[in-house]
Parts: sequence; C-alpha cells; structure tokens
Amino acid sequence: MYSRTSVHGFTVTCTVVLSLVGGNAYAAAASSGDQPLAARVVTYNAGASAEFKAAVDRGAAVWNESVDSVELRPAAAGQRANIQVIADNGWPRALTTSLGNGTVYIGREAVNQGYDTVRISAHELGHILGLPDRKPGPCSSLMSGSSAGVPCKNPYPDAAEKAEVEGNFGSALARPTVAVPNGVIVD
Repeated sequence: MYSRTSVHGFTVTCTVVLSLVGGNAYAAAASSGDQPLAARVVTYNAGASAEFKAAVDRGAAVWNESVDSVELRPAAAGQRANIQVIADNGWPRALTTSLGNGTVYIGREAVNQGYDTVRISAHELGHILGLPDRKPGPCSSLMSGSSAGVPCKNPYPDAAEKAEVEGNFGSALARPTVAVPNGVIVD
C-alpha cells in the first residue's frame, strides 16, 4: 500500500512539475498508470506564413484529426511557440531542434510549381512531429512529399505515419527524448 501511494505521489509531482516547466502542456492520469497520457500540446506561430496561414492552420487540423497523442494549437498572443512557420521564396523545408520544436518554411518555389499548400504544410509539420521523408513514395503517404507529384493533393498521413507519431508522443513522459534528426530537412 505504501509503495502504491508513493508511486502515485511521485506521478502527480512529476506531472505538476512538467506542466509548470518549459511551457509545453504535458498531462498524465493522476490515478493509475493504466490510463493513457493526455495529448501533448505543441503550439505554432503562423504569423510569418503570409498567404499560407490558412494552409498552415488546415495542415495542423489534419494532424489533430489524425492522431490523439499530440495536439497542434496556434500560440496565444505573447506565448512562445514550439513551431515557427515562415513563408519564403525557397523550397519547403523544416528545421527541427527537438521533437515538437523547430521552424517550418513554406517555400513558394514548390507552390509556384503547383504543389498543394495544405499538403506542404501537413508534410513539414510531420517532420516537426518526428517523421522523416519517405521518397519515393505514393500519394497515400504524406511523407512521400514532392515525389508523389504535383497532382497529389492528399494532406493526410497514412496508418504507419499516424502510428509513428502516436509512438513518438504517446510515451513522451516515459522516456527522456525521441530521436529526431536536428537540422534542415529539405523536401
């Protein structure tokens, strides 16, 4: 009985400490280890995404519809966002700093070639969520990126991509970090 109470107290303490430190919202079930973790909130700032803001918001909504372990939300005014989204004239790319953190560039070069802006946004956000490129690949694979061709408009991750993100974030409290390549991922 004493050890169960101690473990419960430790879990509650860790949950409170983690939710107060770092600005990211982590939550765990306070009663038993059998309950799943609540979604981790990852915020994004699309203020510099120019004409692509609606596509970025839709790309984030696609991930929110597709997975349960992480939720992408616009950062509140004055809040430091986990993800910065910037429009530029280059090719789309993501600069990851750690799982759930980094910078996404929505490059006009791909848009000018006819690639779908929502697919680009969801794909680049997928890198921030820990997914690598999977090229070449079919249109059904979001992380196949540009290799699926201009006609591909699918912004949704496939079952394997969803499962990988669920795994990355589903046990975020149970392990110190998830290996995410630091650096620029140019699509």
